[in-house]
Amino acid sequence: MVTRLSHLFVRTLREDPAGAEVTSHKLLIRAGYIRPQAAGIFAWLPLGLRVKAKIEKIVREEMEAAGAQEVHFPALMPREAYEATGRWEEYGDLLFRLQDRKGGDYLLAPTHEEAFTLLVKDLYSSYKDLPLTIYQIQDKYRDEARPRAGLLRGREFTMKDAYSFDYTDAGLDASYQAQRDAYERIFQRLGMEYVIVQADAGAMGGSRSEEFLHPTPIGEDTFVRSAGGYAANVEAYTTPAIAAVAFDADAAPVIFDSPNTPTIDTLVSHSNAVLDGEYTAADTLKNVVLALTHLDGTRELVVVGVPGDREVDEKRAEVAFAPAEVEPASDADFEKNPLLVRGYIGPWSETGAVLGEESATGIRYLVDPRVAEGTSWITGANIDQKHAHSVVAGRDFAADGFVEVAGVRDGDEAPDGSGPVTIARGMEIGHVFQLGRKYAEALGLKVLDENGKLTTVTMGSYGIGVTRILAAIAELNSDDKGLIWPETIAPFDVHVIATGKDDVAFDLAAQLSADIEATRRDVLFDDRPKVSPGVKFGDAELLGVPTIVIVGRGAADGQVELWDRRSGERETIAASELIARLG
Repeated sequence: MVTRLSHLFVRTLREDPAGAEVTSHKLLIRAGYIRPQAAGIFAWLPLGLRVKAKIEKIVREEMEAAGAQEVHFPALMPREAYEATGRWEEYGDLLFRLQDRKGGDYLLAPTHEEAFTLLVKDLYSSYKDLPLTIYQIQDKYRDEARPRAGLLRGREFTMKDAYSFDYTDAGLDASYQAQRDAYERIFQRLGMEYVIVQADAGAMGGSRSEEFLHPTPIGEDTFVRSAGGYAANVEAYTTPAIAAVAFDADAAPVIFDSPNTPTIDTLVSHSNAVLDGEYTAADTLKNVVLALTHLDGTRELVVVGVPGDREVDEKRAEVAFAPAEVEPASDADFEKNPLLVRGYIGPWSETGAVLGEESATGIRYLVDPRVAEGTSWITGANIDQKHAHSVVAGRDFAADGFVEVAGVRDGDEAPDGSGPVTIARGMEIGHVFQLGRKYAEALGLKVLDENGKLTTVTMGSYGIGVTRILAAIAELNSDDKGLIWPETIAPFDVHVIATGKDDVAFDLAAQLSADIEATRRDVLFDDRPKVSPGVKFGDAELLGVPTIVIVGRGAADGQVELWDRRSGERETIAASELIARLG
């Protein structure tokens, strides 16, 4: 049945909604696809649901082609399973927690690994039942601290999550590859550019982890790639190993006065003046104090040493110290630790610890991989207004380990030797993990193998953000007048507009709409009376159906206009030729 705009539940807006930052957020609300209900929470209107359903249809077709079967779980889940895997605590404030009238603890699921695992445990017990891949398309909930950008970072979102179950590692590899291939087909069908990057698994756990990122300046993810094919999220980038440097075992660090030099810039300037050198920030060792809050609530300070020309990257630090929460040390932290001399912290102290004992500050000390054995540094002397030069790693201090927290820059070498990397912004649209046996072990998912012995199942997890993809496509396919949907997911195939006051135009438009619908195309018919052509054309541009048919002043002569919203071209043709021209 032809959808008449006069009856469609939609209201378009001429002005951008307050608080909308990105194009997709503005246009999806203005065009009547979604309506805000609260921060990061949206209602879906008929137009939005039609686009969303078409994306889901493509996803379902490719999941079926990859051998996956669809199931559906409730969003409301009991605490016990998430507690067994440790994620009741690990997710922290991201979880929406609630209680029923009897005091039982529940959550609104952010993901469903536990539910999938327990369902398979309930039904399967033999290796003969495997491999198995099941999936769902369902709403997820995360209490984002700062929901933003409309559907791109919300508290409620629709996600396709699939899980594979195998009893051998080789089986997991095959299942993983099947899903990875399916993802490539999905994004190709949706016309989305994507880059597959190495990623950190985060709270999901597991080993192999790859993200599908859509390159875009508004993306919240930063990734690096080399001309030789290396690609990784910055959180997963690893610094190439630095060779040890020979050093003079008999030399010693030299302390020098450095008044009013608490920053790297002031230190470099002062050092060049008093040490008669040509030092840069890369010759200094910056020591940053971080506070870690562990899952049990304990607070630990850690000092990290990074070259002075690098900053500590917040996201990389979060990954490095996960699941602990990370923040800069507070004034109170410094007050409780008098050996921490703010602005003059170093790994070596003339009156402090010696090599092989605890650090000079008495606090766990970790360094960037660039602080290799034999490298020499200008760094704090742990004395107010004093630094030391010729402080050598491995001779004058030993770290408690290496940590990847320093920011990544254009020109840094790829760890696989494929050349320097460049940095870009991207939006995560899919993520595939090899979870391994983490959840199966926690929840007791075992099957009998060929020899009749119990073996723990190994799992994969594969997610696609359906509503995020919708927003990303809206970002990609729009202009200053409105949306321009790709044919594959447009809410309608053809938008027919009747203009003028003559019944002839409205009658012909109605007949053409029915004829087009008979060819199994979805038609939106703008049959609104007493609405000016300018308003109708403006709404058509805003709604974004790619093919528009205008029936107006030429109707009496059997003429209509065919308007390609993508190219902007408009052509007058005979109404009798319309069906053939639509293809």
